[in-house]
Amino acid sequence: QVQLVESGGGLVQPGGSLRLSCAASGILFSIYDMGWYLQAPGKQRELVAAITSGGTTNYTDSVKGRFTISRDNAKNTVYLQMNSLKPEDTAVYFCKAGYRNFEVWGQGTLVTVSS
Repeated sequence: QVQLVESGGGLVQPGGSLRLSCAASGILFSIYDMGWYLQAPGKQRELVAAITSGGTTNYTDSVKGRFTISRDNAKNTVYLQMNSLKPEDTAVYFCKAGYRNFEVWGQGTLVTVSS
């Protein structure tokens, strides 16, 4: 069974940090490109950060210098380290695994940045 399970979300004050994790099962994780997306209330899902199977990363402009995506192929897990969090980062965060025409999504984890 192919599955992605996100964890690590929660409530954090502005300026704080969180690390999201996404654990994959049922796929050959190392060959998949992985991405983190966010969806704020009433808005479309959008890409936050991505990492290819070869380790190349890219970020949306709003998180550059604050967020870091990484992967551990031995643990079948992709991470999103989020620092200097802002209220506008509040959203449900989803991870996605993609390989050629196949993709799978996790169920999402809620991040709330508020004082």
